[in-house]
Amino acid sequence: MAMASGRRAASREKSRPSVFWPLAAVVVPLTGIFAKIEIEDGDKLPREGAFVLAPNHYSNFDPLIVAVVVWRLGRAPSFMAKESLFRVPVLGAALRATGMVPVSRSSSASAARDTIRGSEQLVEHGRGVIVYPEGTLTRDPDLWPMRGKTGAVRLSIAGDIPLVPMAHWGVQDIMPRYGKIRLWPLRRRVRVVFGDPILPSEHGADVSRPSTLVAATDVLMDRISGLLARLRGATPPEQRWNPSAHGQTETGRLES
Repeated sequence: MAMASGRRAASREKSRPSVFWPLAAVVVPLTGIFAKIEIEDGDKLPREGAFVLAPNHYSNFDPLIVAVVVWRLGRAPSFMAKESLFRVPVLGAALRATGMVPVSRSSSASAARDTIRGSEQLVEHGRGVIVYPEGTLTRDPDLWPMRGKTGAVRLSIAGDIPLVPMAHWGVQDIMPRYGKIRLWPLRRRVRVVFGDPILPSEHGADVSRPSTLVAATDVLMDRISGLLARLRGATPPEQRWNPSAHGQTETGRLES
């Protein structure tokens, strides 16, 4: 069901005075200049408690859209951030103050411990976190979600936290992938839709069995692609784009 205003009562998390208040006072009106956001099925984002939100990613502008949507739905938006950033003076303190969750790109035991600690923090403080399962902008030529990474699923399993798929469409008209922001016309239409929460652990996903993490991530990406197909009125490709198979690095550059 579409939500006309895209707003609902604030959670305790959002109502509590925090650094989010001055940030929202700037970011929400600024984003509103460029985007007219329409939210569908926003009630599927938990009103209270921990969650992992997994959206598609095809523009450097879409994190602002996702953050504003989460704020409008009464929750405080936090993202995963590279663990190394938390060691930078001042920046690290700012990231912690806004509830950001550190993530390591490695698959080491220390990275696994970081995931567990991050999930424990989410559960303890009843926070949500936004995780782009693709890890970077999609490389699919038609902007469909590409192969996902297992980080969002791992975080969900570690804390038994609901994993919420989300899709949006229209941000490419504000800022194309790898392009510059388009200042005119203002208030371009951006549609957002949420899917039913998933608990990967209920479907047999286990952090000690990598194949189950990959399978659960495939399910997540299928859900996101289905939501995006609903917004676009189009059918996603049968095979998801795989950067490795196309000789691309995470930055999108061709490997030599």
